[in-house]
Amino acid sequence: MRAGLADLLHLLELERIEDNIFRGESRDIGSPRVFGGQVLGQALTAASYTVEGRDVHSLHAYFLRAGDVDAHIVYDVDRARDGRSFSNRRVVAIQHGRPIFNMTASFQIPEQGIEHQAAMPDVPGPDELADIGAILARIPAGISDRMRRYVRADRPFEVRPVDPVPLLMPQTSDPVAHLWLRASDALPADPNLHRNLLAYLSDYQLVATATLPHGIRFMQDSVQLASLDHAIWFHRPFRLDEWLLYAMESPNAAGARGLAFGRFFSRDGALVASTAQEGLVRTGTELGVPRRNPGHGGS
Repeated sequence: MRAGLADLLHLLELERIEDNIFRGESRDIGSPRVFGGQVLGQALTAASYTVEGRDVHSLHAYFLRAGDVDAHIVYDVDRARDGRSFSNRRVVAIQHGRPIFNMTASFQIPEQGIEHQAAMPDVPGPDELADIGAILARIPAGISDRMRRYVRADRPFEVRPVDPVPLLMPQTSDPVAHLWLRASDALPADPNLHRNLLAYLSDYQLVATATLPHGIRFMQDSVQLASLDHAIWFHRPFRLDEWLLYAMESPNAAGARGLAFGRFFSRDGALVASTAQEGLVRTGTELGVPRRNPGHGGS
């Protein structure tokens, strides 16, 4: 298995401290703060450790404070309810004695019922597209050391954008983005692992979709983007070592916040998960002075 993916799987394995308390490591992926997807994935892992025979079908989370990449995160799980069909868990992520994130997740026994779904967007397939690594390699000199480490890192996922990727030059476009994503190597069959990895991936570029009509790019020093809340609904089984299309759109930006919705489709067109996120979006105008992007997970 490739080193980047193996490290991510290790990152999602939490140490059990007590029956309902777990501890996870943190990683620096090029932002001065913990990537929001890491906290989402680890929190879902912690909740899943306390549930048997039921699959997560939804989660709703708030990012309260920026996470420290140099410190462990403790996850405290409250077994709020175990009913006949559904279980509910509340998770608080703690660093330095203070909550940085909270999440509620709902789990359900497998059931059959009515079905319908939205149609998959008509976009080019992954075989026709370049990987983000090749695109990022064209970034000119002058970017931060953190960003350069991100560009050169052995990433755990293949990412192939359908839409053009403006790197540093400001351009405006519709608030819509499409990415093909899959793990960089074969994964174990555990469905919980694939759901935890999707939670990790679901924070990738989602709120940034709200910046597209404004010519704002996350690599600009005068831009502050931070996840405020996040929701995921899991609809159908999937594997993250097979291609998934992440279709994202932003219907609104106002009040220094951007709203975005996402849908994950398998290559055969099945809608496997949906996401929603609101994030803080501040530019040099609102900040008053140029300010570095603090990353996900804090305002």
